[in-house]
Amino acid sequence: MEIQLWRSILCPYELAVKELTVKFEHIINEHKQNDLYSPIEQVRGRVKSVSSILEKMQRKNIPMERMEEEVEDIAGVRIICQFEEDIETVASIIQKRTDMVIKSEKNYLKHIKQSGYRSYHLIIYYMVETIEGPKRIQAEIQIRTMAMNFWATIEHSLQYKYKGDMPPHVTERLSKAADAIISLDREMSSVRNEIMDAQNSSQMQSNLVKDILSNIENLYKVSNKREVMKIQDEFLRVFRTKDLQQLERFHRQLDIIAEGYRAQAVYHNM
Repeated sequence: MEIQLWRSILCPYELAVKELTVKFEHIINEHKQNDLYSPIEQVRGRVKSVSSILEKMQRKNIPMERMEEEVEDIAGVRIICQFEEDIETVASIIQKRTDMVIKSEKNYLKHIKQSGYRSYHLIIYYMVETIEGPKRIQAEIQIRTMAMNFWATIEHSLQYKYKGDMPPHVTERLSKAADAIISLDREMSSVRNEIMDAQNSSQMQSNLVKDILSNIENLYKVSNKREVMKIQDEFLRVFRTKDLQQLERFHRQLDIIAEGYRAQAVYHNM
């Protein structure tokens, strides 16, 4: 197959990875903007290299003309979660979307691979627009925790090094490490509510500070500079207390003040 032909084949998959990554990152941002805990921590995407595609086709005896039908993971998106409970939430979000059609699912959380590998896989159909018109392609979405991802990354590197023929002593250590990952995820789940509360409080503070600073910046345009400086000093005092309730009260009071100045500006311009 000519190099140019490979480029034209993989181009829609590159577009799909970019679009899917942006969409999942938008889910993270929506949660944060609404002071909600996001079940998605990170999103990564990649298009399988030509070398990896050829190796998979050779291993599975896939003919060239069947590549796009039978190599389901040319486009790949990996979603990283903090907690194992989040994986099911993310899978549910994807299942309800109208722009992604699920072809198949593999739950390696309930059916752990012999190697110790754990993850949740979805194969989806996704539509992209190309210069030749719409094209439906397949993409693999892997959903796993940060701990699972750490283990899987190491295991993948070792499989590559040993060409699938890993020495028994390495396999044994990987198996023990997989057991440790399971224990770690369970331990993190036991304090999940406390961690979520702390992260939500931090995000709420961040959003409040952003709104307050925006209000203060706007006040400089319609109010006396000395008065705004006093408001700014009061904000810094409240911020130093690290008291979220005080910060919320200040935010509400500042909204009232800002609305008053806006009303005055409208009146004077009439």
